[in-house]
Amino acid sequence: MLLAILVGSFFVLAILRVPLGFSLCLSATLVIMFLDVSLATIINNFYEGINQFPLLAVPLFLIAGKLMEQGRVNERLVAFSDALVGHIKGGLGHVTVVVGMIFAGISGSSAADAAGIGAVIIPSMIRAGYDRAFAVAITTASATMGIIIPPSIPMIIYGSFGNVSIGALFLGGIVPGVLVGLTQMLVTYYYAKKRNYPAGDPPSLKRIGQTAKVAALPLLMPLVIIGGITVGAFTATEASVVAVVYGLVLIIVVYRTLKLRDLPKIFAESAVFYALPMFAVASAGVFGWVVAYLEGPERIVAFIQSFTTGYYGVYFAIISLLLILGTFLSPIVIIIIFLPVIQALGNMVGIHPVHLGVVTVMTLAIGLITPPYGICLLICVTIGEIQVMEAFRACLLLIFFFILIIVLCVFFPEIVLFVPRTMMARFV
Repeated sequence: MLLAILVGSFFVLAILRVPLGFSLCLSATLVIMFLDVSLATIINNFYEGINQFPLLAVPLFLIAGKLMEQGRVNERLVAFSDALVGHIKGGLGHVTVVVGMIFAGISGSSAADAAGIGAVIIPSMIRAGYDRAFAVAITTASATMGIIIPPSIPMIIYGSFGNVSIGALFLGGIVPGVLVGLTQMLVTYYYAKKRNYPAGDPPSLKRIGQTAKVAALPLLMPLVIIGGITVGAFTATEASVVAVVYGLVLIIVVYRTLKLRDLPKIFAESAVFYALPMFAVASAGVFGWVVAYLEGPERIVAFIQSFTTGYYGVYFAIISLLLILGTFLSPIVIIIIFLPVIQALGNMVGIHPVHLGVVTVMTLAIGLITPPYGICLLICVTIGEIQVMEAFRACLLLIFFFILIIVLCVFFPEIVLFVPRTMMARFV
């Protein structure tokens, strides 16, 4: 009964559009009062929810992404991507995907990617004659790679709370992220042929060389981050510091697109952007404690066991649960609340922890597209000035191929595990 009150009150508050962090905290507080447990429990778990050293990486990666965005690095990446793939039919669509893959290696946040890339590419696509809905859809879908290709903020959360190597999770996301990008380019080419979208200028080695030279230093940043983690030079948290320092030197010293007086505003915006999800994380810590106290994970595991105990049956039950939750909760909140359930089910059938973590984050990335949560979709429809459902319908084929890649990762675990086993065998 109390578990029903917990979940029911949360949904009522969410439907009433109470901010997510407050909905989680208030529903948990209500049940704690019924349990006659000391209210100090709320404060303790609120604090413990964010008292995780790896979480320090989150604001720093956000600052690094903000520096790159404000420093107009995205324009350099767009020019380089256009030189590489702009000549293919539907050129700007392919450029969007390639930029999304590159920018994913800088920010770690899909929402930041959607805003940073969308502001540049969506108006350009519309002016070039692309359907408004498709321009929004491909930008939305490409932004989801921001939490799959490393660095990834949800992977930091997953590794921190689930005691899984964050570096191994980062490496595990590389191949699946690239495969998702390739399928998005395939869909772009299909629609380009069907709707006669334009291609860009013919390929030119000279142009590729010129734009590569301009974009070389930003392109080097993901390699520095992942390479440093792989060889053990620094942890994922320390890598976020390296990313900020690298970004500061690049933007202020090398490119000089920002001045020192611009930094307080960037830091303030990043602090506000960080505070909102971290309040939700802290509230999710309280909510998760109540769920665990009421033996929620055990009940969910027992319920799923009543239907299936096979490897693939349990795995697809996890994916189905995550797809449903992803439509109305953020990936970070889902990971914190439901990680005990996910890992208990994974352990029950022997799913590799790194494999399970990457597939979990990939599945939750789809929730960034699907309404009503769909934060990347909401950002892009605002930029593209169209209705949410019109843009969502344009995303359906992209979502289908996204799910197909997830299924392939389930049946062929080496798609995820090959790179981490090769480069960080001690953690995999």
